[in-house]
Amino acid sequence: MKVAFATSDNVHINSHFGWAKNIDVYDVSPEGYNFLSTVTFDGNLKEDGDEDKLVPKVEAVIDCTLVYVSAIGGGAAARLINKRVTPIKSRSEEDEITQVLEHLVKTLKGNPPPWLRKAIQQDKVTNFVEE
Repeated sequence: MKVAFATSDNVHINSHFGWAKNIDVYDVSPEGYNFLSTVTFDGNLKEDGDEDKLVPKVEAVIDCTLVYVSAIGGGAAARLINKRVTPIKSRSEEDEITQVLEHLVKTLKGNPPPWLRKAIQQDKVTNFVEE
């Protein structure tokens, strides 16, 4: 599954989804994780009520199962959920991407919680429909 992280330094989950200048995307499986790409956004990304700035961000993570953020507005969260992408708020802006990835790999090897199993199932259904 693909997992995205809103980040300002490519190390921590420390960006608000709508304000993020970078979104790092990884492929995660029970065998491990691989970095895929960094999507970079320009322009005025600060809070301003401009919902149009969300469109390229939602499109950038459309094929992801999970998106980790430091914060996210209700409108953006609803858009992601509507596209079967699950937003997850980090505990703090000090949370490191690699630690979350390692925890996800360990969780996938074991018995994932119901919410993660559901997110993975939705991802498989979406991929099947597209093919």
